[in-house]
Order: sequence, then structure tokens, then C-alpha cells
Amino acid sequence: MENLFSHPASESEPSQPVGGALEPLIFSVVVPTNISHAFQGFTDHPHLWWPLEQESVYGVGSHVEFEENLILETAEDGRTSVWGTIDDWQPPLSFHASWYPAGTPLWSTEIRVVFGAVEDGTEVRLIHDGWEGAEDPAASRASYAEGWPRVLDRYARFMGGAIA
Repeated sequence: MENLFSHPASESEPSQPVGGALEPLIFSVVVPTNISHAFQGFTDHPHLWWPLEQESVYGVGSHVEFEENLILETAEDGRTSVWGTIDDWQPPLSFHASWYPAGTPLWSTEIRVVFGAVEDGTEVRLIHDGWEGAEDPAASRASYAEGWPRVLDRYARFMGGAIA
């Protein structure tokens, strides 16, 4: 099984940052519910919406959860893969984690997910940064630029939002 968000970079993509640091990735979706319910849907129920067929370590049949200060995936046979370590937990407004699916904290990036009220419900904004912590920063960023929209679209549909 391929690692979470690991897609080979095309030959036209640089493998190292050109001209300095790589910019953060920022994605957002709006879900038709209040902040508390949006946060709860994201953090209490990822096993119901995370696209494991595309974005996982162990594939379909595994289970994603937030457990204590970890985000982890558990395979059907009981193996676990820690995807990230939560170091700032501010329910229902945000959380921040070092992010290293199928890897090690030594090669981690950072994600922050922020929940804010908007006219149509709650905007869920994901900021992925810290590319210098990745083993191959440019390839990692390119892979996540492709993967995060799928993840957030699935979450939005789970929460009753419009399909992008």
C-alpha cells in the first residue's frame, strides 16, 4: 500500500525548494453546522469520512482516530501508524499537530486546523506548513497539494456540505 499522500512527483517538479522556503498550503471548506459540531465531526469521527481508499497507510478497512495527543491509523490486523502528534488542542476552535504519516517525527511537517463561524455555517481551514521538516520538501508539498482537497471534500460531504 502506498503511504498517505505519497504520489511520485512528476519529472517537471523540482525536488528541492527554488528561491527559498516553500509557501504553506491553505485549504478551506464550509460546512452547514455550528463550530462545535464541525470540530466534533472532524476530530471524533474521521473513521466515518476519511478517504482511506486513497489517503492511508494500511488502506480500506483500517480505522483513523484522534486518541489522546495522537492522530493514528489502525489496520485490521492491529498494526498502528501514528500520523501526527497534537501539541495544541483548543476545542472547538483549532488544533495543531506535527504531521508524519507513515514516517517519523524526525521528518515531520505541521498542520493547523481552524474552525470559524461564517454566514453559511463553519469554515474549516487547514494550513499545512513546515516543509523544511520533510525528507523531500517540494515533493511532499506537491503530494499534499493534491491530497488535502480530497480529504476536505469528503469531510464536507460527511457534514452535509456542498460537493466541490
